[in-house]
Amino acid sequence: MRSLLRRVVIAALTILMLVWLNGQGRAEVPRDYFEIKVTDARTGRGVPLVELRTDNEILYITDSNGIIAFREPGLMGRKVYFSIKSHGYETPADGFGYRGAVVETRPGGSVVLKINRLNIAERLCRLTGAGIYGDSLLVGEPVPLLAPVLDGQVLGQDSALAVVYRGRMLWFWGDTSRPDYPLGNFHTTGAVATLPKGITTAEQGLDFHYFTNPDGFVKGMCPSQKPGPIWIGGLAVMGAPGKEGLYAHYARIENLAKNSEQGYVKWDDANNVFQFVKELPVDEPWRFLDGHPIRTTESGVEYLAGGFCFPVVRVPADSAHLLDPTAFEAYTCLTASGEVVRDAHGAAVYRWQKDAPPMLPQQEADLVRQGKLKAEEAHFLPRDGDGKVLVPHGGSVTWNPWRKKWILIATQRDAKEAALGEIMYSEADDPQGPWRRAVKIVTHDHYTFYNPVHHPFLDAAGGRIIYFEGTYTAEFSGNTHLTPRYNYNQILYRLDLSDARLQAAR
Repeated sequence: MRSLLRRVVIAALTILMLVWLNGQGRAEVPRDYFEIKVTDARTGRGVPLVELRTDNEILYITDSNGIIAFREPGLMGRKVYFSIKSHGYETPADGFGYRGAVVETRPGGSVVLKINRLNIAERLCRLTGAGIYGDSLLVGEPVPLLAPVLDGQVLGQDSALAVVYRGRMLWFWGDTSRPDYPLGNFHTTGAVATLPKGITTAEQGLDFHYFTNPDGFVKGMCPSQKPGPIWIGGLAVMGAPGKEGLYAHYARIENLAKNSEQGYVKWDDANNVFQFVKELPVDEPWRFLDGHPIRTTESGVEYLAGGFCFPVVRVPADSAHLLDPTAFEAYTCLTASGEVVRDAHGAAVYRWQKDAPPMLPQQEADLVRQGKLKAEEAHFLPRDGDGKVLVPHGGSVTWNPWRKKWILIATQRDAKEAALGEIMYSEADDPQGPWRRAVKIVTHDHYTFYNPVHHPFLDAAGGRIIYFEGTYTAEFSGNTHLTPRYNYNQILYRLDLSDARLQAAR
């Protein structure tokens, strides 16, 4: 109740501020700010995460409307050169190779700068963190969110999971940072998401109604007195309508390579937290659901299939089997001893079985390099238009009704542009592949964008328009220049599957 009241007060104050600035219609730009708006040259839409830098290294970054509220003493009322840079976008170079624009700043004035999109996918907005529409508020532009600058006291969030459960869109994240101390929530964060009022898509963001503690900061969704962060994965809804249950695999993290505990949790509808329901052996390597599970049917049996990137682990889709490790199967062409299974003609045989662990892209790449598997036999190593093998890292696979194919959104491992920052798109007739071709749809310059996930329940135009998000962070990139406000947060992209450049993925 306190959280709802707080959100109503914030929304009311925002409206009052805009009314005060104007009185009716669009608010006028306050006299002391100069509004810079960077737009996509093709669509005219404001572009978030565009860096403008003066010659004396003052850095400004556009908000989710593509806006910068500029007010720099000494640089107002004069011509100022701004270099312009953004991942997957660029401004034409001048005769000296500089990419930017000269702008005559005026208090109360504005300018629109156009930037060319190189990415196939279009960057839409930042979903989480502080200051999502901060500059827009400063210059009096309308904003769509109830809490456009700080929601749930969240500064940053890692790796999103989302599911529609009992008519609600539930979102969950990993480690979450806060304004008043370097350590935040490490026991999973959660929220109910709704589309902004009067808007029919997520293109301008989502209103997250966070589950919070009395102090207003998000509360742990997996409350525990034991030490160590708790991460969840493999969200799975099962059960008859009206009697659904929401389950997830949890891991208590000792470090990135080791868990100190793992098992299953179930959502408690009355208290809006997860309850621990089943502990698994800590050394169980694969007999559980992870990633973003899908539903499939084979021989009349409905399965849930999941995995960190590809759905290569499956179990019958009911809670009794989910909690029973012996019910799980893995998809691989290897035996338990690591030998490649081949048919009478010498071809590698991929199949579901219970003895060997699932096949992973990096493992396939190693087998090809060792000569144990032919490149054309691999199921999870798509090639780009130049024939280069792309090794997927993390991502999601979903059925697309418009393409009538299974589609993959995944991070490319160890690309030259960024170790975990390049995002690929691929298609296949079967969720286990083979995935033959892929196209890069998002690029980053020495920055990470990991654990991307496509949310099919947000799709538009019969599945032709899809939306996906990922974690934008400097982790694993080697980049020591962290992007203010955006770092360690979720960014939303849109992909039009009718784009001719995606033909190479088919």
